[in-house]
Amino acid sequence: MSFNDIFKSSFLESVTEFSIVDTLLGLAAALVIGLFIFVIYKKTLTGVMYSSGFALTLIGLSLVTTLVIMAVTSNVVLSLGMVGALSIVRFRAAIKEPVEIVFLFWSLASGIVIGAGMIPLAIIGSVVIGLILLLFANRKIHSNPYILVLNLRDEEAEGNALGLVEQNVEHYIVKSKTVSQAGIEITAELRTKDASTAFVNRIYEIPGVANATLVSYNGEYMS
Repeated sequence: MSFNDIFKSSFLESVTEFSIVDTLLGLAAALVIGLFIFVIYKKTLTGVMYSSGFALTLIGLSLVTTLVIMAVTSNVVLSLGMVGALSIVRFRAAIKEPVEIVFLFWSLASGIVIGAGMIPLAIIGSVVIGLILLLFANRKIHSNPYILVLNLRDEEAEGNALGLVEQNVEHYIVKSKTVSQAGIEITAELRTKDASTAFVNRIYEIPGVANATLVSYNGEYMS
């Protein structure tokens, strides 16, 4: 066996020719759209905790998906092998907000569309999705949801506190009530009429109210 026979392989012979220009063009488009998704993610972030790692993942995911789809579409045999290889991959990343799933699928879809050669579709679709997310993310919220926790001494203090709550909020509903030897603890969900929370101070001044805590939350309640 000669030295040349060692490097002679059917694998090398089956490599499909590809265009460097098309590859660079597709990756450049994926980078631009990935940066666009990155900007939309920062603009629509509703919490105070910004994850730079997740934002960088959106750009990288768009680029990697584009590269994979380009390879798959150029060779049928490679596409079957890629499906088998990706089927054993398991991800364990925690999703903090449900909206993050939208950005992950957006990056994946953009990479798939660009890798398939439909760059105009990826651009138009990304612009439309970005505008819709910006429109709904920047809408004005007329009432803020809160959770009010009251520690009361007796039933009379409970009646006075809930009466004051009813006068100062738009809507409220008692979520839980715990009665013990230490007193009464009430947890209520409410929506304020405006951004003012001064009524909590007046609740605390009611005789028999040991503690009054107002907590803002995102609308999810675990009973």
